[in-house]
Amino acid sequence: MTDQVTPAGSPLAPARQGIDPRGPRFTAAITLVVFAVALALSDAAPTAAAVITGVQAVLFAIGAVLGVQKTPTGLLFRTVVRPRLAPPADLEDPTPPRFAQAVGFVFAVVATIGFATGAILLGQVAAAFAFAAAFLNAVFAFCLGCEMYLLGLRLARRAA
Repeated sequence: MTDQVTPAGSPLAPARQGIDPRGPRFTAAITLVVFAVALALSDAAPTAAAVITGVQAVLFAIGAVLGVQKTPTGLLFRTVVRPRLAPPADLEDPTPPRFAQAVGFVFAVVATIGFATGAILLGQVAAAFAFAAAFLNAVFAFCLGCEMYLLGLRLARRAA
């Protein structure tokens, strides 16, 4: 779909190519499972938890650089899930989800470093924060990273 959109309530001025908001939620649901597994394994198998969070960090990096729709989960959503759904009511600006992916990348890298170096508590805390953010997005459609991005824009505009 190639509709132009500026999300409701967004301080963004120019319209951008919109993305189906259900795609990032789908990705968040998978991310939620990934971090749940990493947390479950973290005490007994920290190396496995490090590998899992490291793979998630790579996925977050792809999402931050190329956009969430270019990640493997975005491709899965676009080719398998979305064709089975009704068209979305609205499209959303892809920039806030890209920022959210960058924030997730930071937490996944910290979790990976924690698990890989034996700082298990550090890994667990970082993974738990990422888990909580993914939970909010997947279950309640509340993208914490997106809200951080929009708040940052508002603050930058006030400061200017």
